Amino acid sequence: MRIIFAGTPPFAAAALDALAAAGHDIVLVLTQPDRPAGRGMKLAPSAVKQTALAHGLPVYQPASLKTPEVQAELRAADADVMVVAAYGLILPQAVLDLPRFGCLNIHASLLPRWRGAAPIQRAILAGDTETGITIMQMDVGLDTGAMLTKTVVPIGDSDTAASLHDVLAAAGAAAIVAALANYATLVPVAQDDTLATYAAKLSKEEARLDWLQPADALVRAVRAYNPVPGAWTLLHGAPLKVWAARAVAGAGHPGEVLHADAGQLVVACGQGALALLEVQPAGSKRMAATAWLAGRPLAAGTRLGIE
Repeated sequence: MRIIFAGTPPFAAAALDALAAAGHDIVLVLTQPDRPAGRGMKLAPSAVKQTALAHGLPVYQPASLKTPEVQAELRAADADVMVVAAYGLILPQAVLDLPRFGCLNIHASLLPRWRGAAPIQRAILAGDTETGITIMQMDVGLDTGAMLTKTVVPIGDSDTAASLHDVLAAAGAAAIVAALANYATLVPVAQDDTLATYAAKLSKEEARLDWLQPADALVRAVRAYNPVPGAWTLLHGAPLKVWAARAVAGAGHPGEVLHADAGQLVVACGQGALALLEVQPAGSKRMAATAWLAGRPLAAGTRLGIE
């Protein structure tokens, strides 16, 4: 098949790499325009662009797919199918109709659960025990198209958004290669909209730890927001990021430091307590909480989360 591939982040790059390795005829790679990145804020290519160039594939970076000029460029590619993975731009109906066999999306959830921008993080936050990859036919809705294949991936108790992302990226890459190899035999299955949940985009403010919540919920929050945007709280009015934590026994006013010594840093929650294992004070690097306490004593009774 002649393939147009559309994607931007590392999740998508894994799929592009797998398709190229499988010998598919990738006639065009779409990815978002280069963005400023790093301390110098220099323009940097996306992970997909880097992968495409490494394979010698043609790259196209329009800011939108809605203009006649861009659509003419895609039409000229004469593709059989477009594969889309975390592209970040809306595909209008005119673009969806261009490939002979339509557009396929690699979505990081078991649809119809967690349609939307942040399915990996929302699955962890909700305490789901499994997630996966759905290969679906795209329509104009938000992840509403008919499903072609599903791959189940368990969510471990220690999984963060980062670790689960890597597993799902590999699963998605394998799933799209298999789907294209068996495309003629796949039977589309409509989604049950009554079972749909929405995976809203993440915000920095929602990653602020709410100490009124049970410790188990806060552990999930720490895992889900790792690495972006990073779970955080306030200490003496300054932000303190929390990169790893576990639920422990304990009781006190929510946000109250129960223990802060060389052995552990424990904070009371609405139910139970949270042992902070890895933290990052403002302006510092990530470090073990015990190492941080060794250089900065913290009195029991100190309250976190207070402006």
